Amino acid sequence: MAAGKEIRTKIKSVENTCKITKAMEMVAASKMRKAQERMKAARPYAEKIAHVATHLAYAHTEYKHPFVIARDTVKRVGLIVITSDKGLCGGLNTNVLRVVVSQMKQWEAAGVGIDVTALGNKGLGFMQRLGANVASQLTGLGDTPHMDKLIGPVKIMLDAYLEGRIDALYIVYNRFINTMKQEPTLTQLLPLVQMEDAEEATLKTHWDYIYEPDAKPVVDEMLMRYIESLVYQGVAENIACEQSARMVAMKAASDNAKDVIGELKLIYNKTRQAAITKELSEIVAGAAAV
Repeated sequence: MAAGKEIRTKIKSVENTCKITKAMEMVAASKMRKAQERMKAARPYAEKIAHVATHLAYAHTEYKHPFVIARDTVKRVGLIVITSDKGLCGGLNTNVLRVVVSQMKQWEAAGVGIDVTALGNKGLGFMQRLGANVASQLTGLGDTPHMDKLIGPVKIMLDAYLEGRIDALYIVYNRFINTMKQEPTLTQLLPLVQMEDAEEATLKTHWDYIYEPDAKPVVDEMLMRYIESLVYQGVAENIACEQSARMVAMKAASDNAKDVIGELKLIYNKTRQAAITKELSEIVAGAAAV
C-alpha cells in the first residue's frame, strides 16, 4: 500500500492548503467591506474637486497656475503606478501593469521619456525588472491609505512638473466597479484636462470666481488638494479592488482544492480496492493449489 500512503499524504497536504485559502478568503471578505466603505466615502469628494479644478481651466483670472497651462511639446512624462504590496489576488496587478506597458511603448515610440513613481511593492518590482527610471517609490501601504505617506513620493513628481523636467503627469490604478470586476484606469492629472461634453463647452466662457484674499494662494492650495484627493482616491480604489480580487481568487482556490481532494479520494479508494482484490485472489489461488 505504498501508493495508497502517498495518496493519503497528498490528500492531507491539499486539505491543509484548502484550510489556508478558506481563511484568507474570510479575511479578505472582512477587509473588502471596510475598503469599499472607505472608497465610496472618498469618491464623491474626489469627483467634485476634480470638477471644480477643471473649471479653473475656463475661469478668467489674472493668475494661471502652471498646473492648468498645457505645454507646447511633451518631451517627458511622469507616471504614478498604483499596485498592491501582496499577491494572491488573481490578475489584478497583471491587468494594470499590462496597461502601463502598452502606454509606455507608445510613449517610447514617440520619443517621449518616462519617469515612474511606484506605489506598491508589485509595481515597484516590475518597474525595476523592466529597467524603468523610478523617480520615487512607496511600499507597505497597508489596508488603510494615509495621505501623509502618499504625498512624499507624489511631490517629487509635482516638483518635476513645476521645474519643467516633465511635461505631463498620469496616474494608473484599478478602478472598483463591483466585487467581480475591476477596471485598469489611466488618467491624466497634469495639465488639467478640459471637459469635452457639450454642456460644459457652452458654459466655458462663463466660468469665473471671486477670490478672497487673493487668487494665487487660493488656487495653489486648491490644486494641491486636487492632486492629493485623486492620488488618495486611486489608492483607496486599488485597495478595495485588491481585497475583492483576493476574496474571489481564494474562493476559486478553495473550490479547486475540494475538487482535487475528491479526485484523490476516488483514486485512493480504487487503489485500495485493487489491493484487497489482489490479496483475495492470491488467497483463493493458494487454497485451490492445496
